[in-house]
Amino acid sequence: MANKLNITDTILRDAHQSQAATRMKISDMIPALEMLDKVGYWSVECWGGATFDSCLRFLNEDPWERLRTIRKHMPNTRLQMLFRGQNILGYKHYADDVVEAFCKKSIENGIDVIRIFDALNDPRNLESAIKYTKKYGGICEAAISYTTSPVHNEEYFVNLAKTLVEMGADTICIKDMANLLLPYDAYSLVKKLKEAVPVPIHLHTHNTTGTGDMTNLLAAQAGVDIVDCALSPLANGTSQPATESLVATLKGTERDTGLDLQLLSEIAAYFRGVADKLKAEGILDPKVLGVDTKTLLYQVPGGMLSNLLNQLKQANAEDRFYEVLEEVPRVRKDYGYPPLVTPTSQIVGSQAVLNVLMGERYKMFTKESKGLLRGEYGKLPGEVNEEVRKKAIGDEEIISCRPADLLSPELDKYREECKQWAKCEEDVLSYALFPQVAQKFFENRDNPRPEEKPADPNAVRKLFVDDAAK
Repeated sequence: MANKLNITDTILRDAHQSQAATRMKISDMIPALEMLDKVGYWSVECWGGATFDSCLRFLNEDPWERLRTIRKHMPNTRLQMLFRGQNILGYKHYADDVVEAFCKKSIENGIDVIRIFDALNDPRNLESAIKYTKKYGGICEAAISYTTSPVHNEEYFVNLAKTLVEMGADTICIKDMANLLLPYDAYSLVKKLKEAVPVPIHLHTHNTTGTGDMTNLLAAQAGVDIVDCALSPLANGTSQPATESLVATLKGTERDTGLDLQLLSEIAAYFRGVADKLKAEGILDPKVLGVDTKTLLYQVPGGMLSNLLNQLKQANAEDRFYEVLEEVPRVRKDYGYPPLVTPTSQIVGSQAVLNVLMGERYKMFTKESKGLLRGEYGKLPGEVNEEVRKKAIGDEEIISCRPADLLSPELDKYREECKQWAKCEEDVLSYALFPQVAQKFFENRDNPRPEEKPADPNAVRKLFVDDAAK
């Protein structure tokens, strides 16, 4: 079927990152992996994003071992990860030698597709990750962080896509992290991108504002090649639209996905048990399953909303929530309209809180705000309010080069620092990204700990069949 719509399932990464703080364990995944491998997805997103940090910090798991385990059980499916450009999976820029080593080891351990994005859409921050993904034989999916503003229009995104293809992208992803891309805008943007670039277009959205299913459907009608969905037990709300719903909708049409609904429902039966367990542990809050249209009004992604509320709670100022929400777009405008995704969402949000609580705008700046205005994170998309910038950084020089050009090679330094714990190059990379968290993990990993009893495959199979028969 030449015109079939391909699907990437996010059940092993973004679905539980969006709904359950990335707390699904590898032991929760293993019983379903071989069945997932039979589905025929374009890819399964299973690594990167916050999974790496979460494995080390909360689950006492080696993220590299998780990846190797998934690869072993899923030999026939492309495995995909999310990579934050020059930030890799951390929260600061790393030198090029660390980016190279991370791309190389990710591919060696089982990753096929690396989706690379930058919070500011600064192509210079994607340069190294694209180059090294290609060098070591990975499929390079370069992403456009989607947002709306006076500078972010279709022409801007089409030009960005052309640049990324020239840089070596094998596919282009429209990364709509806040579910701001409305259905008819998706139709139009996909049409324009299909005309402008010769590579497949992949759409990633969420269902935070309740428009995700419609956005995927209209993108499919416009000719999008691949869309992200999540199996229903961890779909919708702050996660992706449900896989089964889209498969059923397109069945018998020219965009028929060719996926087997019966098989999907059997796998969903298993993950329903996992989701119930996460709810019982208090990790999956049912609030994340609702529709929240505030994002459309203030462009504040779901995760950022909860972050703002927490900051205000700590200051006993919850009653000022709507003042802060109204301040966010004003700060964003002064800062040159950065898309609101990690880390810029946190930077703009924290500054908006400060502006409201101080009773005077820009009386104080966070360290990150100063860094953003100084160019440490890359080029801001629009015009910056120069009065605000001067107040923040005075006469300091603005960084105009690629920020990573100012960093010296640092991999040897990390090797030296962690030589007493590191058993392999992967350990060095874990340490480079999260030094304190990784050190604690290394010190405890050989201590005996209660192992979770592996699931009995026959019991799991019976659960699939029983559930499907209901």
